[in-house]
Amino acid sequence: MISIFRWFLQLFTFVSLLFAVFSGALAQGRPSTCLAIAQSMPNVIYASAGSSNIFKVAGLANHEVRITFSGHSTYIIESEKGVTIATDFAGYAGEKVPRVVTMNRAHSSHFTDFPDPGIEHVLRGWNPDGGAASHYLQVDDVLVRNVTTDILNGGFYQINGNSIFIFEVAGLCIGHLGHLHHALTEEHFAKIGRLDVVMVPIDGAMTLSLGGMSELVKRLRSSIILPMHARGFATPADFISMLGSDFDNVYLKSRSFVVSLFDLPKRPTVMVPEGLAFRGYEE
Repeated sequence: MISIFRWFLQLFTFVSLLFAVFSGALAQGRPSTCLAIAQSMPNVIYASAGSSNIFKVAGLANHEVRITFSGHSTYIIESEKGVTIATDFAGYAGEKVPRVVTMNRAHSSHFTDFPDPGIEHVLRGWNPDGGAASHYLQVDDVLVRNVTTDILNGGFYQINGNSIFIFEVAGLCIGHLGHLHHALTEEHFAKIGRLDVVMVPIDGAMTLSLGGMSELVKRLRSSIILPMHARGFATPADFISMLGSDFDNVYLKSRSFVVSLFDLPKRPTVMVPEGLAFRGYEE
């Protein structure tokens, strides 16, 4: 059953990518391919569409995405058409001003009240007016959407205080868990869909425990797992150990790498970027 689903997933994603290629541009308001697949197969563990090994760091070519670790919980995602996105943006993510930033409000290191006016789209993971934040935004060749979760902030439980942001680009589904504080429900998984790449907080204390985070990652079964939010309470090695022998791992010699749909790892792989450090600790 899983092998049949994997074949269907690869075929569907391949056809979707070819359509995007030959259409010349993606239409505004396009449907989420990552979400559509997920909702058609409830209660399935979603295998990603990987084929071979990666680790290119050359210039960006057609249908490739560059991912760069900027620090703490900020990753920079760059698309072929030049869209740059900074996750959990706290005011600075390098000299180049991103076109899109996402933010969460658990701590000041995950948001700013004074974003650069040159940023085209500021997406907060909470709704300042109350209720749940809701984002579904097309920016050139990238679709950005969110799934809200709850947070504990100063001892107070805040419903819909955090967002998991999902970026759909070049046929890839890339997810950033934000400052996740609790296990996800079946409804959350259904709303998230498939994630080929997932960015995971691994502090093990201020966010969901390492045990809880490893179970979540096992359920998502993403091809690439990118640690973030390393605050000295736990190490990437601790996280990797909890995932077990079904997951590979590699310590990158760079903060950046380039990936495409067609060269994802065959096995789920934890990729630890250079510079993942806090308070002098670095592996």
